Amino acid sequence: MGNLFLRADEVQQILGVSKSYAYKVIKEMNSELQRQGYRTIAGRVSKQYFFEKVNYQPQAEGSCKNGGI
Repeated sequence: MGNLFLRADEVQQILGVSKSYAYKVIKEMNSELQRQGYRTIAGRVSKQYFFEKVNYQPQAEGSCKNGGI
């Protein structure tokens, strides 16, 4: 089973922000999830929730945006 959560270094890379800001984003998203009744893990955020909130479509491994050229 694939990893269901993103860590701060992954959030940092995806958003192009500092690690401290990535932690802030994770904390804010986890607070939102807790208010909705979900359990969270400090320093990690659900991949599904993160990608929905930032409207990000992860590329499949081995694929290219330019059609493989």
